[in-house]
Amino acid sequence: MSGNVSRRPSGEWEYRFEAGPDRLTGKRRRVTKSGYRTKREATQAMNQAIAAFHQGRHVQRTRRTVEDFLNEWHSAVRSALRPSTWVNYRNYLDAYVIPVIGDTPLQDLDAVRLNLLYGHLLERGRVKSKGGLSPKTVQNVHRMLHRAMRDAVKWGQLPRNYAEDAEPPRAPRPRPTVWTPEQLGAFVQHVRNDRFYALWLLVATTGLRRGELAGLQRHDIDFRTRTISPSTPRVVVAGRAVESEAKTRSGVRNLALDPVTLEALRDYVVSWDTERDALGQDTQLLFVWPNGRPLHPDTITALFHQHCERAGLPRIRLHDVRHSYATAALKAGIPAKVISERLGHATAAFTLQTYTHVIPGMDELAAEAIARMILTPAVADADAGGSILGSITEDAAPETSKEPADLLRFRRSAGSSSSSGGRI
Repeated sequence: MSGNVSRRPSGEWEYRFEAGPDRLTGKRRRVTKSGYRTKREATQAMNQAIAAFHQGRHVQRTRRTVEDFLNEWHSAVRSALRPSTWVNYRNYLDAYVIPVIGDTPLQDLDAVRLNLLYGHLLERGRVKSKGGLSPKTVQNVHRMLHRAMRDAVKWGQLPRNYAEDAEPPRAPRPRPTVWTPEQLGAFVQHVRNDRFYALWLLVATTGLRRGELAGLQRHDIDFRTRTISPSTPRVVVAGRAVESEAKTRSGVRNLALDPVTLEALRDYVVSWDTERDALGQDTQLLFVWPNGRPLHPDTITALFHQHCERAGLPRIRLHDVRHSYATAALKAGIPAKVISERLGHATAAFTLQTYTHVIPGMDELAAEAIARMILTPAVADADAGGSILGSITEDAAPETSKEPADLLRFRRSAGSSSSSGGRI
């Protein structure tokens, strides 16, 4: 394949080359582009375009705008996204992207323009008030645009995904606010007579997500095997509760239930069956009002905050009870792999990364356990009278019966975590 360059009457240089017949119509296709200041620039650009064409990366030049493409893309990917994600993407497009760069030609949307967009959003991106968006929100916008431009490449509308070269702001991971195990117990005691006592127990003893609780159905509970299997979460989309998919592949899981939670669920199901028979209900959703109306996810949150206030407990998010469950389990010495599977996390590494920094005393226990392992042999061989380490000989003696119970639990946890690939 060859082409040629020529000078236009305006003085600019252009190139053209034959791109072979159109696959659909069979008609001749010629690629032309102008605007180059010198013959050399035009020749270099033509050679690059021909090389790209041979590699299957040639993109027909178009002045289609970012707004036109993103609106079409958003409609096309609806079936591939969770409903809540699809609605969030629409909100991001309408509020933060299209008003700023919607008129920009799609093929002019490079990494520099994206970085300028992110800077604008950080500085003055709010729609209903002054000020900028949080780094986390701008990161979400970047992820959406990265996916959109990736699809544009697959659909032959961009030569490459320039979002890969963009630099969205870093968003520090917020530290979860958690309750102590004693506070969790106080909450459970406070709600003992609540209609949804079984639900609150599930929050405290399994760490289920809000959407999983709202979407639980009768067949998700197996009293014979003493397990629960959240299958179809109900999430909030534009104010309405709709069925969704599990947040991750690991979200579909079987969870063993403790005897107290299992018995509370058994009592609740008896009442649930009685109300269904009396009112002729046919819903399979588990947590409903006496008339069969499903418990909205936002209502679960509102009820939780009411109970927190009445119990005199620190106000935390409902999702933070899930964090409280995880940190209590880790501190109790439960292997990270087990906790990860119960929470529906993708990996045990994510569980440790998310939660270990909020466990008070964990670092001190690690320091003590490692020191015992390293220093005990050295102390035993040293001269007790003249050794600097002599003063800790008694503490370092390998008499495991004197070790604190929490240290023993930590050692077992560390061993279990290392055997399953986790790290403390």
